[in-house]
Amino acid sequence: MSATTKLTAAASLAGALATAVLLLAQPVAAQDAAKEKCFGIALKGQNDCAAGPGTTCAGTSKVDYQGNSWKLVPKGTCLTMKLPDGRSGSLEALTRDVPKA
Repeated sequence: MSATTKLTAAASLAGALATAVLLLAQPVAAQDAAKEKCFGIALKGQNDCAAGPGTTCAGTSKVDYQGNSWKLVPKGTCLTMKLPDGRSGSLEALTRDVPKA
């Protein structure tokens, strides 16, 4: 195999790989666009990533409905969710039910 053939094959493979990566990323972007972060609705240990101070990532919320933890929900549903004790979801972090550090 000549150097030119090897270079052409490598370039083709790199192009195919780049195309595959882009195609895989598109459904995720479309899915994320149809969702929004909803704060204060997650049950203890069931939040999505980065719940705020005192937590590090998914599943680390310390109490039910922790105000600074969030879950991804279908866009437009966060503010209409009804939770116990008159709580509701929020599009911004809340200060309620946040454990002391």
